[in-house]
Amino acid sequence: MIASRRELFDEAISELTAAFGPADLVSEIMDFDLTDYYNEQMGSPLYRRFVSFERLIPPDSLAEAKLMTNQVEARFAERAAGRPTRPVNLDPGYVAPSKLVLASMKDFSHRIYLGRGVYAEVTLLYRRGRWEPLGWTFPDYASGRYDAFLTEARSRIAGGKEKSK
Repeated sequence: MIASRRELFDEAISELTAAFGPADLVSEIMDFDLTDYYNEQMGSPLYRRFVSFERLIPPDSLAEAKLMTNQVEARFAERAAGRPTRPVNLDPGYVAPSKLVLASMKDFSHRIYLGRGVYAEVTLLYRRGRWEPLGWTFPDYASGRYDAFLTEARSRIAGGKEKSK
């Protein structure tokens, strides 16, 4: 999650738990300051927070999860009445033993189309006991600042099943 105001995270988590069930892991709030990509539509400064859910989801439900989070984003935007135009950014994904996969509505050369306008990308690999960025990995993910949360989420995967993020 990315938000322009810290208090929006609790509201977003409330809406997400209504859809995905109880959260089992919530990260600290961190500065989102390695890119200004979202500043025009979200404002500045921006913050990042992660949440993981108890219920494991199958990877083939990622497109549905992205469409649902887009609806949540739209409700936040409606309540904000254009100030900012996008108060929260919710990008669902899943942590697997070997990777972090994120959903996006934007096509790019390394993204795979899932259907209904949704794409997926492998954002990080987990190899040799650590998270490794790829050539297209966003600077904040490549920085390593999220590795502790992702490793904790990865450790909660039971029996090799994949875990929602």
